[in-house]
Amino acid sequence: MYDLVLTNGHVLDPPNGIDFNGHVAFKDGRVAALVPAECSLEGRQSVDVKGAIIAPGLIDIHTHVYWGATYLGVEADTVARAGATATLVDAGSSGAGNFAGFRRFIIEQARPRVLAFLNISQPGLFNYGINMMVEEAADYRLLSAKAAFEIADKNRDVIVGIKVRLGATESGALALGALDVALEAADWAQLPVMAHVELPPPRLGNILDRLREGDILTHCYRPRPNAAVDGLGHVKQEVLHARERGVLFDLGHGRSSFNFDVANQMLAAGFPPDVISTDIHFGNINGPVHNLLVTMSKFLCLGMPLPDVLTRVTSAAARAIGRLELGTLQIGAPADASILEIEAGSFPYQDSTGESMNGDKRLVSRGLVIGGQWIEETV
Repeated sequence: MYDLVLTNGHVLDPPNGIDFNGHVAFKDGRVAALVPAECSLEGRQSVDVKGAIIAPGLIDIHTHVYWGATYLGVEADTVARAGATATLVDAGSSGAGNFAGFRRFIIEQARPRVLAFLNISQPGLFNYGINMMVEEAADYRLLSAKAAFEIADKNRDVIVGIKVRLGATESGALALGALDVALEAADWAQLPVMAHVELPPPRLGNILDRLREGDILTHCYRPRPNAAVDGLGHVKQEVLHARERGVLFDLGHGRSSFNFDVANQMLAAGFPPDVISTDIHFGNINGPVHNLLVTMSKFLCLGMPLPDVLTRVTSAAARAIGRLELGTLQIGAPADASILEIEAGSFPYQDSTGESMNGDKRLVSRGLVIGGQWIEETV
């Protein structure tokens, strides 16, 4: 007998060729069976999800969930349930100086799986608030490749990379110096860097020139300046060259980092993001981001097919963080699944610059499975 069976759903895991109507069973924390609708499975708990999509557990590789310790932090459980998201990756809320607290009080307590990019700045994002903005990566006294490496090396089960924020209000006059320290730590740890790009300095091209294969540029659809497109709407050559070298491009919607015009230009040029993520935090959870499903819905309404959207929040996201066992419904994979439904109608969406788009569809949650445990639909 299985622990949990989801019945009568559209089982969909595009990268692995899984696309049929039927049932999914979980046992001992793993995906245990995938069978067509005409078959039957017996479970201690059975949930009928007729009419819904059974997708791999969604992964959001850019979140801020150090609730109670940083101004940006939001509660991991709330974010996971609202966005049907099984795995949340915190993008640098904590650094070497306070990661132990993040691990004990967030990672080890949260219902969803929480992983982390470790901030190269030792205090992490101590600086970001309504009435305060202090550059966390503008002073070498706050940056230590050695300290970051030591913490990453001791916490390889949950740390997936090194985070650095680059821009006028993040790295300040130090500019690329902060990236160099992050790359040094990442080299020692053999982990990717996630580089945040904001207002210059530094320039986008100078950041991309330093990034290595497997490193991640987040906020890839940000508005000008430092956009990935030039004034004519063409993808910049340095952006194309970086993708050719294996640099990954993450959406990282955020409060100021996603623009519909740039998105349309990039998509028209055949340059979709490698990963779709939210950069969800206190400043955008009530809009324009809301949750991962809203961000995914925006891409559906921009014309990206559902299989492509799903891939960017499952298997592609898993590859980006080096956790290939996640984001799939293959037999033996961790027992995570996101139960989704597409609703038709008229839905307003906003980017990060105040521009609006009226969409004809949206993704909503019908439930979530994490570690083989059924979690009711959204809060």
